[in-house]
Formats: sequence, structure tokens, C-alpha cells
Amino acid sequence: MLAAISDTHGTDDHRLTGRTLDAVREADHVLHAGDFMTEQVLDAIDAECERLTGVVGNNDRPAVRARLPDVATVSWEGLTIVVVHGHEHTETALGMLARQENADIVVVGHSHKPVLTDFGGWTLVNPGSYADPRRYQPAHAELDVMAGDVRVRLRSPDGTPISTTIVER
Repeated sequence: MLAAISDTHGTDDHRLTGRTLDAVREADHVLHAGDFMTEQVLDAIDAECERLTGVVGNNDRPAVRARLPDVATVSWEGLTIVVVHGHEHTETALGMLARQENADIVVVGHSHKPVLTDFGGWTLVNPGSYADPRRYQPAHAELDVMAGDVRVRLRSPDGTPISTTIVER
């Protein structure tokens, strides 16, 4: 399984709870789409998972910015996944990035709004914010292989499924 989280907005710890914490601990790889805020939060999340790929968000402090890229591209289960915070990306720019990287999935944060959208050629996954949802439902994303394809599911921290989509491999 791969887990995707974003917009922690913490200062001291990872703020992970419930199914979100379980998903981070169980995942082979965790993606964080930015806004850890502090090095303590980055280190706390990194300590909970087997492998972490994170990117810089617009609220990350200089010490976090020094350790992370603006954009990360990972290969997982035959798919190419691009991770970016999204504060500098319109929908058109995300589409151009997806095409440039030959991405199947783009994981983006910033809005705090959990969203799964198929753009006919690539899928947008915004895991929302599990810790600081603002006016939206708290969430994270889980990706797993199901019948040869990849199931992407948004879940609340209590484990309730929010929405699901299938990405063909």
C-alpha cells in the first residue's frame, strides 16, 4: 500500500491518529504533499513510516525547505506519481506537469479539500488534510493494487471511506 497525506500544519509532532496513523505505518511508501511546517513534524512523520517522499509547501519553514524538493516523481506498482504542493499550480499547470513527467497520478495538497478527479490520462489525488481540515472533511489517501489495477481511496481518520477511483495500469 501507498499512503498520501498533506497539510499537517504542525509545530511539534505529526498529529497522526486513527486510520491515518495506521495507514502511514502500514504503507510501503508515504507521500506528503507539503506543509509539514517544521523539521520536528517532518522527522516525526518520517519516524512513523518505512519510506517517505515529501515536497515543500508554502508554509514550510526554511529548515524544511532545505531538505525537500518542490516536486517529486516516484514509480510505484508500474505507475508514475508526481507529488507537488500545488500552491503555484493551476489545473492547467498540473496537467502540463502530468504530461511532462508522463504521470499516471498527480498528488497535490494546499487546498485542504480531499478530491479524486480523473482528467482522462491522469488522475488528480488531493488527500486533503488529516490534521487541519479547515472547512473540509479530514482525510488521507490510500492506494493499493486490486485486480491488477490501482484503487485510490480517500478515507477519514476514523477509517470511513469518502470516495474511490480505479487507475488502470
